[in-house]
Amino acid sequence: MSTLAHKLVMAMTGLFLCSFLVVHLAGNLQLLLPEVEARRAFNAYSELLSGNPLITVISFGLYGAILLHAVLAGFMACRDRRAGGRYLQDRRSEVSPWYSRNMGLLGTVVLVFLVVHFRDFWYPFRFGAVARDGWGNRDLYSVVQASFAQGWYVLAYVLSMLALGYHLLHGVESATRSLGLHHARFRRWLRRFGRAFSVLVTLGFVVIPVFMHFARAPQ
Repeated sequence: MSTLAHKLVMAMTGLFLCSFLVVHLAGNLQLLLPEVEARRAFNAYSELLSGNPLITVISFGLYGAILLHAVLAGFMACRDRRAGGRYLQDRRSEVSPWYSRNMGLLGTVVLVFLVVHFRDFWYPFRFGAVARDGWGNRDLYSVVQASFAQGWYVLAYVLSMLALGYHLLHGVESATRSLGLHHARFRRWLRRFGRAFSVLVTLGFVVIPVFMHFARAPQ
């Protein structure tokens, strides 16, 4: 596969994952509702997603996109390293922000976070013995509440979301460029959109664990 093909696949999988982030954040924001309503709505939402065949198919596409994106990123990083360190003598630090030069590190942090996230929330919900709430749905809200009651867990979550935000800050703009959407007429607007998207998604995911920790910790 050529370098151009790699970049195109990276861009398409990246933008697909961005669309998932929006949907996932929208569902998680239900946790900020008044507590009784948050429990009912979030658990019903989680139950609906787990029992919908269409969502199950999309989920497999999501898992595949995550793996493909990560594998291609690792492959491209190794290929650049084998090229003989062609960037060792350049001056990229003077013309590009630090996060654009550390996408591999940021992506690794996000990947580790995803593994932990799947272990702590997805796996127990799908395969564990999660109790039922008063409406008959599996009580994922209580699982989330117990996790975010731990200060170290909230801190790790927030730091991971900051890594995600910086990854998006470069990734969204890079993806639009790879797909040929970075025309001079729209460059400024695409850059602004990418920055706004990155900041809003990051803030949304950061607010939730902080709020749950300070306002919803189990008594």
